[in-house]
Amino acid sequence: MRLVVALGGNALLKRGQPLTPENQLDNIRVAATQIARIAEGRQLVVTHGNGPQVGLLALQAAAYDAADAFPLDVLGAQTDGMIGYLLEQELANRLPAARGVATLLTRVEVDPRDPAFAHPGKPIGPIYTEQQASEVARKRGWTVGRDGSSMRRLVASPAPRSVLGLAAIRLLLEHGALVIAAGGGGIPVARRADGHGLQGVEAVIDKDLCSGLLAAQLEADCLVIATDVSAVFLDWGLPQQRALGRVTPQSLASHAFPPGSMGPKVQAACDFVRATGRRAVIGSLAQIDDMLAGSAGTQVCAEGAC
Repeated sequence: MRLVVALGGNALLKRGQPLTPENQLDNIRVAATQIARIAEGRQLVVTHGNGPQVGLLALQAAAYDAADAFPLDVLGAQTDGMIGYLLEQELANRLPAARGVATLLTRVEVDPRDPAFAHPGKPIGPIYTEQQASEVARKRGWTVGRDGSSMRRLVASPAPRSVLGLAAIRLLLEHGALVIAAGGGGIPVARRADGHGLQGVEAVIDKDLCSGLLAAQLEADCLVIATDVSAVFLDWGLPQQRALGRVTPQSLASHAFPPGSMGPKVQAACDFVRATGRRAVIGSLAQIDDMLAGSAGTQVCAEGAC
């Protein structure tokens, strides 16, 4: 069985936690313990977010006046290496010695004409008050906007078109390795204007949408989107909130979900199911084994299979 498991931001940083090395490592150890429980006998690709980390690096780089700041694609690659190393080490500590673990920096092609470049909407980095956000926007020339009850920097988030390096991922899976790939939605690259080769672009790709595309391109048997809530809820946060169990992409399309949180997860799950006819599940990382068994989380399946 081939799985793609997309770790939500809570796997690296709980809501409201300071972005410290200790907090990240503590959370990664918990995530690694959960993933190790379902790794035996399965081909497994793990993806992860990097929004807080890449935003913090961008803030640090902007404060360094001695040289031009590195662009977001380079900063994304740096966070992929850091987070991938931590995940790889903690997973290797929990898996049999014979089970290899490999972290790959993964380029993901986007369309340079994607409308997202003209309308930044992906929140990254630390949270600000409205006064702080106004000041950082003026000082850095950044776009800022609301993310829940707080303010954060907003950057372009183009749609992923193709995950590059699939042959290497498949080769590692076929040789028994657990693969960590497409961290932070992958490193965004686009075709050069002259049509020859690729170049990095200033953007951050949504991790869930990239994970869904990767799962489809790898012909995975199941896409698992692990987050810090037990399922997809309707009327979230209200007294009448209710969890969804087994649903189809068609039924989910009749509901609206927050674009900065559950929306991309639902879209990624639906896109994967429509493309493959196979199952996707959204739910709590702590229940990952029950999610795979079909007894927990929101199970998204094709019409006639639910």
